[in-house]
Amino acid sequence: MVPPVTPVPAKPEVRPTGVAAKVNGQEIPEVAVYRALRQFPEPHKEMARKEIMAHLIENALIDQYLTALKVTVADKDVDKLIGDLKHELAGAKKDYAKELEAMMLTEAEFRTEVVAQMKWEEFVKKQGSDAALKQLFDSSPDVFDGTMVRARHILMTPGTDEAKQKDAAQTLRGIKQQVETEAAKAVAALPPTADALAKEQAKANKTDELFAAYAKQYSVCPSKKDGGDLNFFPRAGAMVEPFAKAAFALKPFEMTDVVATEFGYHLILVTARKQGAQKKFDEVKEDVRMLYSMRLREAVIAQMKPKAQITITPVAPK
Repeated sequence: MVPPVTPVPAKPEVRPTGVAAKVNGQEIPEVAVYRALRQFPEPHKEMARKEIMAHLIENALIDQYLTALKVTVADKDVDKLIGDLKHELAGAKKDYAKELEAMMLTEAEFRTEVVAQMKWEEFVKKQGSDAALKQLFDSSPDVFDGTMVRARHILMTPGTDEAKQKDAAQTLRGIKQQVETEAAKAVAALPPTADALAKEQAKANKTDELFAAYAKQYSVCPSKKDGGDLNFFPRAGAMVEPFAKAAFALKPFEMTDVVATEFGYHLILVTARKQGAQKKFDEVKEDVRMLYSMRLREAVIAQMKPKAQITITPVAPK
């Protein structure tokens, strides 16, 4: 008889130690970064880490802002939410403690996250009156009618170095100028009998072709493999606000100037637009509330971040 083969146990994950960053003295532990980072494949981890760090730093700033305003939640409400979660997990034949362990969360850490989220929701609820939500709805028709755009982009990440930022901006503006020049040449090369539609199509084809090629060459976004194509996205909820605002201001096959976001510098080309249908406020009220929350978060961060003392621990080379 052949003895049974004992499977080699998977190497257990080691909970990272150390501090990833400090925000006004408040520590962000390395394990908090790792929890989110481990879902990404190795080639994407460097960029993902920057996004995760930015999000965790912003969360710390939000919590500090709410603490300063003395926004609180009752212990009984926190206990109820956690109790409801335990009940749901039990119904799904899952163990609460094991689920926390799998996420590398202690119960105290999880409770802290729950409290922070509940404080934010309480703040949004007080700020987001029906009148405030209706005002946002009336001022942003293309956000709630389902309109979508499709875009390509080129992302460069110069960091905070002013010289590198200037070089990145010049590179992106140079790409834009080159694409526009070559697209104009494509139109000029058409026969004199070409109509307006043929000219428009030639310009669009050349713009799309060259932009995609430059994206593959220069962009650091994973979308570079697809020529920077991000597919269709709505006005809110998919892209950060500066990016979405710039993209939705364009017609198909127009390019932005350099757009700065928390992720770096972008050059954006819109390639298609799907117009939505007009909605009534009551039909999309929860979507309005979600956008209101996002913009309120952005406003708080814009107020807090410039005066914050943020120290990021350099990642040790592998």
